[in-house]
Amino acid sequence: MESNNTSVVNSHNEWDPLEEIIVGLLDGGADLPWEIGLQAVMPKEDVESSRAFHLDRGGKSIDRHRTAPALKELAEFIRILEGEGVTVKRPKPLDHSESFGTPQWQSPGGNVQADPRDVLLVIGDEIIEATMSWRSRYFEFLAYRDLIKDYFKQGARWTAAPKPQLTDELYKHDYVRGEEYVTTEFEPVFDAADVARCGRDLFVQRSHVTNLFGIEWLRRHLGDDYRLHVVEFEDDRAIHIDATFVPLCPGKILVNPDRPLKAVPDVLKNSNWELLTAPRSTLPESYPLYRSFRWLSMNMLSLDEKRIIVEKSEEPLINALKDWGFEPIPCAFRNNYRFGGSFHCATADIRRTGTLQSYF
Repeated sequence: MESNNTSVVNSHNEWDPLEEIIVGLLDGGADLPWEIGLQAVMPKEDVESSRAFHLDRGGKSIDRHRTAPALKELAEFIRILEGEGVTVKRPKPLDHSESFGTPQWQSPGGNVQADPRDVLLVIGDEIIEATMSWRSRYFEFLAYRDLIKDYFKQGARWTAAPKPQLTDELYKHDYVRGEEYVTTEFEPVFDAADVARCGRDLFVQRSHVTNLFGIEWLRRHLGDDYRLHVVEFEDDRAIHIDATFVPLCPGKILVNPDRPLKAVPDVLKNSNWELLTAPRSTLPESYPLYRSFRWLSMNMLSLDEKRIIVEKSEEPLINALKDWGFEPIPCAFRNNYRFGGSFHCATADIRRTGTLQSYF
């Protein structure tokens, strides 16, 4: 099967020539409320201080002066994308300081609309709204609905994965760090950012936000045209695959030296793909929240098989990319790290020139 590469939504991998993308925004953002899922991805030594901060600030609006430096970087990022011929779309701002809930639980507020990649999974001509496993992110999909409805009217497929209950049964409150995940198999949950796309082959990470039930739902939903490979890494705070295992182009995957694969999938063992080790980040240890976001240096955005947007301060990575045959495009983005991610997290590619292919 080959999809129509003239479709308004068309994206099969991480490297085909990029034509249209959604870029997140910071308007209406709030500090994250404290919950067990957030605790699981915090550095062990920071759990207590983080708990105090989020219990105090959770659900409260983020002051404009805290977002101002990041907004300047976002504007430059968008300027680069548009200068490279990419159409940029933005979600609808939400007020994440409003409390919400279901009959089973309440949250004092939400998150921030910075990371479309977490919420939207684009497979071919289909946009899939991920379930999300944090209560604070339950309604984050609403910011994208106007865009998705428009894409649907233009012929795209649109699926909302089963909305989870997010009751206490989903969470293992006495989980043992480094030995088990905070999410149980009570219901299917997954974040879209735990999927790395290589055409017919999708690498899906079992993490604190994506369980095996969610991966199985995705496998059955996509059907026989796709092969899902479950991957796990030596990472006691596993969340999202795109700063750990990053396909760059056919035959090359960037891997994290601090988070090795627990088991290499057979599809990689039997292929000639290279696993390229990422250089360590130049992010200073004094940088705010650095321990949560150390490897966001890997969270890059490919415009095609050569051009890659990368944080401009990461000279070792930039030089390595050049040595590997790529054309890095530097852009400052570190002030956005504190809002959840870098270039890949901050986007969801809607259309790339290309068709569904097998690369393994």
